[in-house]
Amino acid sequence: MRLKLHVWRQASPSDRGGFATYEAEASEHMSFLEMLDVVNEELESKGQEPIAFDSDCREGICGTCGMVINGRPHGPWKRTTVCQLHMREYSDGDEIWIEPWRADGFPIQKDLIVDRSAFDRIVAAGGYISVRTGSAPEANAIPVAREKAEKAMDAAACIGCGACVAACPNASAMLFTSAKAAHLNLLPQGQPERHGRVLNMILTMEAEQFGTCTNHGACENACPKEIKIEVIAMLNRDYLRALLKAG
Repeated sequence: MRLKLHVWRQASPSDRGGFATYEAEASEHMSFLEMLDVVNEELESKGQEPIAFDSDCREGICGTCGMVINGRPHGPWKRTTVCQLHMREYSDGDEIWIEPWRADGFPIQKDLIVDRSAFDRIVAAGGYISVRTGSAPEANAIPVAREKAEKAMDAAACIGCGACVAACPNASAMLFTSAKAAHLNLLPQGQPERHGRVLNMILTMEAEQFGTCTNHGACENACPKEIKIEVIAMLNRDYLRALLKAG
């Protein structure tokens, strides 16, 4: 199939940037990233600069392949990342618009690559348990209710791709932050630092210039791991309790 690609090209963070148009030929059996690999091979053969984009595992695990495709983070398929999207979704003659995440907290570095280190700083602010545990504890030494264990595991599925931020009209990082807080706050081991964790992570999130949550729900819809917005409600409750405790 032949496709017309409109790809965001930006040489550096200070560059203005804009869309460039390319003709691409792809097989329906290719993944979306494999199609971009073919385009880059052709560009390099002509002595032109290839399209810069992030990827690593290409199995929907690492979360590095984020880009907006025809206005949707990770493209048209739900519960998938870009690397899991295949060209059988498209037809001969289709036009595809490809651009990076758009958020002040994710400054563009080059083309489709954004700096997502803000997420690392949010996790570093409180997404850990600092208690000394010595050697590895026996797995069943601390009882955990099944419901809470399952909710903690669901929250821990977050891969930090940033699709929630890209989908949110406010560029809010609340789904990411709440997921990283919830998978610890739901477990007994996370209770001693629960309130400090929430305060520190929210303050860091705000300092990183992410917007506020106004319950649009676009983040849940875009999340490739289907993290539920109920974790945001949990974070808000914990934040109020933390403020009362600190006040």
